[in-house]
Amino acid sequence: MSGVRLNKYIASSDLCSRRKADEYIKNGSVTVNGKVVQELGYIVNDKDKVFVNKKLVTPAKHQYYRFFKPAGYITTREDDQGRKTIYDILPENLYSLKPVGRLDKDSTGLLILTNDGDLINALTHPSVKVPKVYLVTINSSIHRHELEKLANGIELEPGKIAYADIQVLDMDSKHTEMQITLYQGMNRQIRKMFKSIGYEVKTLKRIQHATISLDGLKRGEFKPIKPMQIKELKNFLNRISKQ
Repeated sequence: MSGVRLNKYIASSDLCSRRKADEYIKNGSVTVNGKVVQELGYIVNDKDKVFVNKKLVTPAKHQYYRFFKPAGYITTREDDQGRKTIYDILPENLYSLKPVGRLDKDSTGLLILTNDGDLINALTHPSVKVPKVYLVTINSSIHRHELEKLANGIELEPGKIAYADIQVLDMDSKHTEMQITLYQGMNRQIRKMFKSIGYEVKTLKRIQHATISLDGLKRGEFKPIKPMQIKELKNFLNRISKQ
């Protein structure tokens, strides 16, 4: 491992968040090779011995999984309302992994799960327009001028404009099936966009996030993402971050 900032090193151990790591460093709870270090940007490497509250810290190995979220589960670790969460499905050895973005309770499809904080940030940072692709069905046919509204942008909240690239796949008087690509991360964005123009979303499934797709997964199933796919994903994110 090449040199990394001390707060990032601690957070990568799954001991705590980077913000909490900052607190530990500032209050003198962190030692490096036996000496108290209170500098957030202090650089450490794999030969250094880092302790937090006298407990040895070692960075966790990065893991990357794809998961096909079923309907009826929320995308969080715990819920004070007693609702089912994705961690009721996942095995205990994946509990340390975090979902990249969320899908609401009624939505299904692809979630990327990882403990790689840098990748999570790259995939979700609002300054980078990462494409997310969905299959969406609404409750009736839709007019062309309303599709143009969605493409041109709808103000869902003061100062927040939501956009969507839409391709109609099938339509009759009772439904419209579409493939929708988003480049933003607003909460329940697709459902809110259609509600604002008078339609109800009946089904919503995410089928792709950046270069990672749902292909080959069954509902409720999870599989490791191959190293070559992670390399391709990171190269893709690096390219689009420079646009």
